[in-house]
Amino acid sequence: MPAKECLFYKQFKGDAVKCIACQHYCIIKPGNFGICGVRKNIKGKLFLTVYNKVAAQNVDPIEKKPLYHFLPGSKAYSVGTIGCNFKCSFCQNYGISQENNAEMGITMSPEKIVKEALKNGCESIAYTYTEPAIAIEYWMEAMKIAKNKGLKNVLVTNGYISKEVLKKIHSLIDAMNIDLKAFNERFYQEICRAKLGPVLETIKLSKKSGIWIEITMLIIPGLNDSIKEIEKSAEFIKSVDENIPLHLSRYFPSYEMSNPMTSESFLRQALKVCKKHLKHVYLGNLECDSSTYCSNCRELLIKRDYEIINYLKKNECKKCKEKLKGVF
Repeated sequence: MPAKECLFYKQFKGDAVKCIACQHYCIIKPGNFGICGVRKNIKGKLFLTVYNKVAAQNVDPIEKKPLYHFLPGSKAYSVGTIGCNFKCSFCQNYGISQENNAEMGITMSPEKIVKEALKNGCESIAYTYTEPAIAIEYWMEAMKIAKNKGLKNVLVTNGYISKEVLKKIHSLIDAMNIDLKAFNERFYQEICRAKLGPVLETIKLSKKSGIWIEITMLIIPGLNDSIKEIEKSAEFIKSVDENIPLHLSRYFPSYEMSNPMTSESFLRQALKVCKKHLKHVYLGNLECDSSTYCSNCRELLIKRDYEIINYLKKNECKKCKEKLKGVF
């Protein structure tokens, strides 16, 4: 088993330990795992059982993360382990997120991950597919090497990363896509087995840390598709920064959930409401115009079609000189 002692934990009572990698702060007795299924108490010490074990890897457009205001048109080397600290019944990556076989995947050292990213012409490494916080000791090593090689680091996260970890790694992270799954506590408790509050706190702390962030909301009919709730989400994001891009994504039935897919008409209604509060809102999982326009004069800034064309000049709209926030 490719296990390595964790950095983010504290001794608790007796041989029990308290994991501080994510906001669950699991108390783990000897022989047991945390909620994530990959952090195990072995004789009073906490070990990451998937260190050096990648369950999924791919070369992706950065737009697939999705990140639209971060190195548009570039490629990201995406990696993920098994396990997750959420138990979402609609998970699209359930084949690895709900897996507990630590031997699943291929052996890849942090050095190997960086080497593959460079070999494939990537400008960044994205820690994604499952929640990166659960394997943070593994990813931290890759992040440090990546930084030294001139690569950017991207976290695609459910936002349950702990304050302790975020404080430790914020200087290594260049961008985050944070999944805001709903704006009601009941959804988080019943569907994800988590809480909303810590996710909102992560959004605020990440922004304050200077990390470029974008937010994704998957709209699921009958669960989080109240226009009032969606507008509250936009209002919250605006209170952090109205320049944060929001991606409203179409739901398709997956895993244990069979709710009907989100209608295009509803997504466009949600888009209109969110645009009252935020400068840049995009629709995902839908064939539509995903280009970026100036929030001031509506000039085309970044065209996204069969190819990505960046019309920015020094991050400005050529027509009205309005600055576009992001990393370009």
